Amino acid sequence: MTPTSTPNPALSHFDAQGQAHMVDVAAKAATHRIAVAQGRIVMNPSTLSIILAGNAKKGDVLGIARVAGIMAAKKTSDLIPLCHPLALTRVAIDFIPDENSTSIDCRATVETVGPTGVEMEALTAAQIALLTIYDMCKAVDRGMTITDVRVLEKHGGKSGSYVNP
Repeated sequence: MTPTSTPNPALSHFDAQGQAHMVDVAAKAATHRIAVAQGRIVMNPSTLSIILAGNAKKGDVLGIARVAGIMAAKKTSDLIPLCHPLALTRVAIDFIPDENSTSIDCRATVETVGPTGVEMEALTAAQIALLTIYDMCKAVDRGMTITDVRVLEKHGGKSGSYVNP
């Protein structure tokens, strides 16, 4: 954005002069907020078999990816410059393997009670969990693809609920 352009009022992370800023949430009510994000990693059938059998050389792939996703949710504000640091009340990472598409879906559910939502924390958790799967299995499958990362739903706050169609 150039200094002379008009900022988009729908983009809350810019002030009236078009400069980036952290949104002031001080006047917003603290409510119970939930966000669910999901992504998928597609791999070779043999890679999926190794993961599901639990005999990858680096250890329990899904267990370590779950912990990585939880840690990532807690560190989101350190990674994304304008995110507020939040006191998370719950982070759950679930993996859904699909042998037909030789993929694993990662679903991250994040909750807090506060003045701002947790969509970024859920997205970060899902993506880091998927990246951890890639990291742990890249020796046997460098062609894995991470795809379809998105917010599935969010609840709480002034804007209410959103469910991704």
